[in-house]
Amino acid sequence: MIRQQDGVSKNKHIIRLTDCTMDEVQEIFKIADKLQQGEYQNILSGKTIVLFFPESSIRTRVAFERGIYLLGGQSILFPPETLDKKEKIEDVVGYLNQWIDAAVIRHKDIQLLDDIARYAEFPVINGMTDLNHPCEMLGDLYALSKIRADYRKDQYLFVGAPGNIGYAWKEAAELAGFRLRQCCPKGYEIGGLEVIHDIQEGVKGADIICSDSIPKAARQDFADFQITGEIMGLANHHAVLNPCPPFYRGEEVSDEVIGSDAFVGYEFKKSLLEIQQAILIHHMFQ
Repeated sequence: MIRQQDGVSKNKHIIRLTDCTMDEVQEIFKIADKLQQGEYQNILSGKTIVLFFPESSIRTRVAFERGIYLLGGQSILFPPETLDKKEKIEDVVGYLNQWIDAAVIRHKDIQLLDDIARYAEFPVINGMTDLNHPCEMLGDLYALSKIRADYRKDQYLFVGAPGNIGYAWKEAAELAGFRLRQCCPKGYEIGGLEVIHDIQEGVKGADIICSDSIPKAARQDFADFQITGEIMGLANHHAVLNPCPPFYRGEEVSDEVIGSDAFVGYEFKKSLLEIQQAILIHHMFQ
């Protein structure tokens, strides 16, 4: 049971995707469906959501700011460095508790989000850390639920090095129970995943192929792991390519595969708007 005070949930956060149950994920998806049908208009009227995002953030930040605006709420933006100060975080949060109704935080250190959540009387939403990206995952899973008979029964392949996106897909697999494998050169394995060290073998049997940008120091090692149209042709019929943005043509993906029918990136990110609105609604009012 989520405790409520003046319509705002107390101590209900989403810092890791595994903070949610699949029942809660389905509730968020249902709210997103209703949002697309025009429900929940002005539900955030009189509510203030503080956002901590760097200048480089585009998709997640735009979707949150626009989503809050469309629901009648107020957003206040700070750079994440605002939280890196001498003042104890419990004192920062102690003041924010007096004025705000939710916080969306993009910060490299997930421990900081845990610390904020410990003292917050408002929902804390993880906008991305160095270890995960739960809102992105929920958006992708929602988009997949609209095009697959049962996305939890599909075979997933992550092509890339260890990083927040690879770890985020692992979190998603742990929550939803789907099979996730990683394809990478030796030395770049994510612990706990089945790993294939050959891209042609890796894509065989895959339904959903995901990727992340390659760190500069690893690009030479990943030279033979680029996802091309030819490589996608080895995957299952109707397999989709969902590279995490920002993706780089000519590095982890080829230019021509981005122009193919397999690429679903732009269409999938449309769902971020309703999903991030739904996350706020679910965690503030449900």
